[in-house]
Amino acid sequence: MTTDLDPPPERAAETPIAVLPRWVAAAVAVLAVALALAVGDLVAGLAAPSSSPVLAVGDQVIRLTPAWLKDFATSTFGVHDKQVLLAGMAVVIAVVAALGGLASRRSPFPALALVLVLGLVGVTCALAEPSATPTFLTAPLAALVAGAASFVVLHTLARRAAASTADPQAAPVATEDARRRLFLGMGVALVGAAVAGYVGRLLGSAAAVQASRDAVGPLPGAGGTTPPGADFASSGTPSWLTANADFYRIDTALQVPQVSTADYRLRLHGLVDHEIVLDYDALRRRALLEAPITMACVSNEVGGNLVSNAVFVGVPLRDLLAEAGVRGGADQIASTSVDGFTTGTPVAACTDGRPAMLALGMNGQPLPLEHGFPVRMVVPGLYGYVSGCKWITDIELTTYDAFRSYWQQRGWSARGPIKTQSRIDVPRDAASVPAGRVIVAGTAWAQHRGVTRVEVRADAGPWQAAELAADVSIDTWRMWRATLDLPPGPHTLQVRATDATGGVQTPIESPPDPDGATGWHTVAVTAG
Repeated sequence: MTTDLDPPPERAAETPIAVLPRWVAAAVAVLAVALALAVGDLVAGLAAPSSSPVLAVGDQVIRLTPAWLKDFATSTFGVHDKQVLLAGMAVVIAVVAALGGLASRRSPFPALALVLVLGLVGVTCALAEPSATPTFLTAPLAALVAGAASFVVLHTLARRAAASTADPQAAPVATEDARRRLFLGMGVALVGAAVAGYVGRLLGSAAAVQASRDAVGPLPGAGGTTPPGADFASSGTPSWLTANADFYRIDTALQVPQVSTADYRLRLHGLVDHEIVLDYDALRRRALLEAPITMACVSNEVGGNLVSNAVFVGVPLRDLLAEAGVRGGADQIASTSVDGFTTGTPVAACTDGRPAMLALGMNGQPLPLEHGFPVRMVVPGLYGYVSGCKWITDIELTTYDAFRSYWQQRGWSARGPIKTQSRIDVPRDAASVPAGRVIVAGTAWAQHRGVTRVEVRADAGPWQAAELAADVSIDTWRMWRATLDLPPGPHTLQVRATDATGGVQTPIESPPDPDGATGWHTVAVTAG
């Protein structure tokens, strides 16, 4: 029996209008986006690691970031700049997803539109990768489908739970069951994102490429040995030889490019008489050159640690250039990495007798993946941004008028010779030391000129000549140490170096941009 006060039967059967709790709405969207990105990583690991939506977007962020912001990131975070970028991206994506979820408390469409937009961004960035192929569409499209599907499922479960909670006539058992289904769905999404992301990272870590590197075996040359008397490590300087794991890394690659020796090809062309195309085995069979070389990053601040020394082995560039026949007028070598990064190196620096090479090995082992395996360029005396192209696949002989490299386009100088620099390694800035005779030790470098003198002083007093470690090569750094008499109280210590041309390190302070920092490294200590 019904009365005028009873709702129509069709209205009574409707599900009550559900408004998702804020935390549920935000969590559903964040989980859906997280699962989408994890699936994208997983599919990219199977198809093409560089097509991962996260990495593809990150690469575009790096390419579009203004030079001043990159300089800030490098100087602030050093070798951890990429981890900071990825962490920042994760926070931004989570916040955007949460806001999309909050906008979808009543309807799923705002967050679905957001998932679609994020998916299209991933597709666009993946296709913008220099090495993009049609397979690069697979990962972002899979991420888009996974994100949309998981959001619809989770949002539906959330609405049913909210409707059951809001319905006073709903049975407690039904309400509890709806909530249990929601939490189960959210748990599955969370675990799925974690597992898919982890497996995707494993696949993207290039086990096959690592196996390819392992198959190369040790390269000719002594590698990892420090010549007698080459450092004062017992007094606090770094070891003359930098272990591969400790060698500084600064580049624009958000994910280390993965190139096996079987897939590697190098093309040398441009203003040459004969174009040359070589695979890895052809490079390995050529006469190899071994040389210790100290590399430095142009972003290194005075006293900074973006400088390292290793024994490299590789194919002399002068031999390759002579074989190709460099035409008159060619004054720049334009090198391109597999990820599209470019450097511009003076031809003269590769033909004047210095050990410029296409390096295959580092400290007696094949190049580490993060340092350019299978092949990178190394030219002593020049900052890495003009001479250290990693994962190099293309060399074009050209001119400075015709080609501007990645960092030249962003205002850095074209030729990048390394400036004479020195650094106090001990005592550290703000350190407390015993009063009296204090050992001060550090490092100096002036690649392809050599360091002939280092002087240190306290409190702007007279300069005192430091003892120099053995001079191994003009292309490597040189360690020094001295003893200063420091009475109790605060003191300011300074160091300067002189290179083999007679050039004395300038006291004028300048930032790294556009051609390297200058000034005397200064530390403050307290003796007591």
